[in-house]
Amino acid sequence: MPTPPSSSRHISNDAPPLGEREIDELQTLLDRVPAPLEPLDVSMLDGYLCGVLVQPVRVPASRWLQHITDADGRALPAGFDATRLHALAQRRHAELNDAIARRQWFDPWVFELESDDEDEPAAPDAVYPWVAGFALAMECFPELMQRDEAVLTEPLALLYRHLDPDDLEDAEALLAEIDTLEPPEDLSAAVEELVRATLLLADVGRPLPAAPKPKRPGPPPRRRH
Repeated sequence: MPTPPSSSRHISNDAPPLGEREIDELQTLLDRVPAPLEPLDVSMLDGYLCGVLVQPVRVPASRWLQHITDADGRALPAGFDATRLHALAQRRHAELNDAIARRQWFDPWVFELESDDEDEPAAPDAVYPWVAGFALAMECFPELMQRDEAVLTEPLALLYRHLDPDDLEDAEALLAEIDTLEPPEDLSAAVEELVRATLLLADVGRPLPAAPKPKRPGPPPRRRH
C-alpha cells in the first residue's frame, strides 16, 4: 500500500464515515435548497467531490461548496442556513481525500436502480449521476484537464463512457478510446471502474512523492597504524 504523501492536502479524517441516515439527511437538506437554484443530489455530489480532489491545485472549500447547492455556483438566498449541509459535505470531502491521498478503495455513493427490462443492465443509469458530478467538477475546475491528454484519456474514458456521446463531440481521442471498451458486466464492475479511474487521475493530478533513493555506502574508514 502506498505511503500517504506528506502534504497539507492530506487531511486525516477523524470523523466517522457518513452512515445511511446522514446520507439521507444530506439529500433532504439538498432537496430543501430553494428554486431557482439547482442543487446536486448525493450521488452527483460524491462524483463532484472526487473531481475536486484529483485537481493538481487544492480547491478551497469556499469555491467548491457553492456548486453543491447550485450547479452554476449561484449564491444561496439570505436567511438559508446551510451550516449542517456544508458540514456533512465537508466530512465526505475529508473521507474521500483521505482515501485518494492513500490510494485506497472507497465506496462511491451509487445507488442501484430497478430496470424494467431484465436484459438491459441498470449500471449505466445508476452511475450516471456520479459521473455527471465528476464532469461538473472538471468544468468548474479545469486545471487537471490541462494536463497531458495522453495520460488522461484512458481513465476519463472509463468515466465518460456513461455520458451522452453528444456531450463529447470535440473529444475525438476520448471517443475513440471509449469505443474500445467493453461494457461493464454489472453495477459492481461499473463502480469498481469509478474508483479505478479516480485513483488513476489522482496519479496525474496528485502524484505520490517518489521514494527516496537508497544511499550508496561510503568507503570504509581508514585504519590508523
